[in-house]
Amino acid sequence: MNVRTVFMATSVISTLAVVFISFFWPPILWLFVVIVPLVIVGMRDMMQTRRSLLRLYPVVGHIRYLMESIRPEIQQYFVESDIDGRPISREFRSLIYQRAKGERDTRPFGTLFDTYREGYEWMTHSISPSHIEDTNLRVVFGGPDCKQPYAASPLNISAMSFGSLSQTAIKALNRGAKKGGFAHNTGEGGVSPYHLEPGGDLIWQIGTGYFGCRNLKGGFDADLFAKTANLDNVKMIEIKLSQGAKPGHGGILPAAKLTEEISIIRLVPMGQDVISPSGHTEFSDPTGLLRFVKQLRDLSNGKPVGFKLCIGRKSEFLSICKAMVETGITPDFITVDGGEGGTGASPVELTNSVGTPMREGLSFVNAALIGFGLRDKMRLIAAGKVFSAFHMLRTMALGADTVNAARGMMLALGCIQSRSCNTDHCPTGIATQNPDRYMALDVTDKSERVARYQGAMIRHLVELLEAGGLHSVEDIKASHVMRRIDNEIVKSFADLYPRLEPGCLRDAETIPLAWRQDWDMASATKW
Repeated sequence: MNVRTVFMATSVISTLAVVFISFFWPPILWLFVVIVPLVIVGMRDMMQTRRSLLRLYPVVGHIRYLMESIRPEIQQYFVESDIDGRPISREFRSLIYQRAKGERDTRPFGTLFDTYREGYEWMTHSISPSHIEDTNLRVVFGGPDCKQPYAASPLNISAMSFGSLSQTAIKALNRGAKKGGFAHNTGEGGVSPYHLEPGGDLIWQIGTGYFGCRNLKGGFDADLFAKTANLDNVKMIEIKLSQGAKPGHGGILPAAKLTEEISIIRLVPMGQDVISPSGHTEFSDPTGLLRFVKQLRDLSNGKPVGFKLCIGRKSEFLSICKAMVETGITPDFITVDGGEGGTGASPVELTNSVGTPMREGLSFVNAALIGFGLRDKMRLIAAGKVFSAFHMLRTMALGADTVNAARGMMLALGCIQSRSCNTDHCPTGIATQNPDRYMALDVTDKSERVARYQGAMIRHLVELLEAGGLHSVEDIKASHVMRRIDNEIVKSFADLYPRLEPGCLRDAETIPLAWRQDWDMASATKW
């Protein structure tokens, strides 16, 4: 008989016993034995700040934590979803919670993963480990045309908009970024007062709706952009071409979450879903995109400017590369999102069946830039289900310079994955615009959790680097990560994701056969 069966049987027996005893208990016993203790527990739940769920659902909220505590522990060790498609494992969810709370995160008995199962991955270590003195790892963003380079942390907060998230969640994230010395991507909803108040570093994302720099007709307003882009908090600007959760579809803010404040910030009407256009109106081809990059860099007085996309047709990204070569304009960074990325609202078909997964997309972009001789002019950011320091390392082995995390940061805030983000009924006050709900989220406590989680990730990344005999994130190579193909075959990422010879895509005579068709279809003047 398993634990769940025992729990259910015990619950039924206890309920029947209470009903039976109630026939013999006088009301005064009910008052002092049952009602008064429940009132005390409820008052304590509403006054504490560590768990938003209990502040919103006093007493009954404990049922959720009870059920979590008695689950079969072996279920914690299901392999993570980015290998076999299952939901985020309890192992990594528990790990994030522990690191965010500052609790012990070590494990006894060694790995419980099946190391001979197809898809198992590990890093190679060195007999001669290194020692890294300066653990404040930094990656400098800024290409040849950048006048205000930015030294970023290897792990930053991925794009999540005010509107999708509550004002208290935004403030907690940004205050955490301020405390931990890392950056916070605003998402396409614009720069709100809640992004600016804590003073953390911002990456301002400009989407197809141009929220925050939008004119009355919905187009781009250069003056509004320049005003915000030159704020001290804004360190970099990111043009959103597409996102992994719904590539080819504009952002969605359900009408249920649209408040007057958000409508003013975004300059949109009340009472209807806010659906961003599927594509940009300021440019229509690769050359136009790069001219827009240059325009934003000039308007921001030389701050790093890049763009974000989920890879679809490979020929279209090669078109951008050809445009870089022809115009001489290069972005300071490119963010590669994966088709496995999350969102607050998206059509199921787009979420499940559209968009190249992050690893394949990232390795392709890295190889393409090397092939065109452009890789040294820009940084690569990767986004898509990163929960542990090993996830960061293997992503960097595929070419990423830094990593953005959204889901991990949400869990650090206290998200329980209730999947009610699009209903405005978030039980933890994170993804809601209902003040009765979001005021239950304590900004001070949750910002500490965000900073602790990010700090723990960097600390463990340093440990991995030292174990591998490496001295910086720039030393991470594809050959440092191994993957089991089947019971007998093991290959490194260098074998699975081969890179190109530098410059081989510039000359028609040296183009690899596997790239020829996409290269022939690519054009600097059309998608």
